[in-house]
Amino acid sequence: IAEWTRTSVHARRRMGPGGLWGLVGLVGAFVGAALLMAAPARAEAPKIPGATYVASDTCKGCHEDKFKEMENTLHGKLLGTKLSKGLLQPHGCQACHGPGSKHVENPGPTTIIVLGKGSSVPAHEQAAVCLQCHSRGKQILWAGSPHESRDVICETCHSIHQPESPKHQLKKATEMELCSQCHMVKTMQFQRSSHMPNSDRGEAGSLVCTSCHNPHGSVTTPLIKAISINELCTSCHADKRGPFLWEHPAVLESCMNCHQPHGSNNPPLLRLRQPRLCQQCHDTNRHPTNPYAQTDRKVFNRSCLNCHPNIHGSNHPSGVFFTR
Repeated sequence: IAEWTRTSVHARRRMGPGGLWGLVGLVGAFVGAALLMAAPARAEAPKIPGATYVASDTCKGCHEDKFKEMENTLHGKLLGTKLSKGLLQPHGCQACHGPGSKHVENPGPTTIIVLGKGSSVPAHEQAAVCLQCHSRGKQILWAGSPHESRDVICETCHSIHQPESPKHQLKKATEMELCSQCHMVKTMQFQRSSHMPNSDRGEAGSLVCTSCHNPHGSVTTPLIKAISINELCTSCHADKRGPFLWEHPAVLESCMNCHQPHGSNNPPLLRLRQPRLCQQCHDTNRHPTNPYAQTDRKVFNRSCLNCHPNIHGSNHPSGVFFTR
């Protein structure tokens, strides 16, 4: 890996897209494996000493209202039915709330596993209840993830009995509405003049939070669904992927050097207006940083991109300055 990082731009270009991104993927696989080995062990689901399983109809005798709530949910159509699999699912309610014999003898919160807000069960043990079934796929990196480490439980976002969304059993009607309860700054950025297409507004090509993020865990800090910011962005913006004959170092490092992913008051999602954005890195020997007149070509229209349109990279033999 160290040797690869020392290779020149031209050497990396000779590798081609498959070789370059294949190597990046290999590095990501090693990083992911290392994180999995270093991740804390998952907690075990809480137990009810001496309790045994009872018939599901026994639960219905007292909690008929809960059964009606569950009828049209994914869990209601699976748990305790012919579609049930494994050792837990055939027990219906008790798959999540634990064996019910002690609860039948002495009804109360101490003889059953209570989940959600107000529960005395620690957050990591509540998550362990759900992980008995949901331990693969998107949830595989939950242990040690940012949400898990902040004692966010599954019931913070999901409602098993009364979901509001048509998918994923969310507590709110949409992902944007749900995530905005905590991530208010990011939600505000979507209100700016230049923003990613918002599903709540019904805009063309709409995105939701999970289009880019995996809230259950990721090998990256901002919970993105790829091994790097650039790989995530170029999964849609393939024309910016490269490799190019002439590559822009700022672009190679991270798309976020220039762009704000959720929204900006500068088109297109730029962190600053040009030419000030470019002048954060480029010195003043060619284009001095003194204030320009409004009619100056370095300010008018696309500013720097009036002359350097291929700013993400150029394959033209004379495109060293991204002019063609």
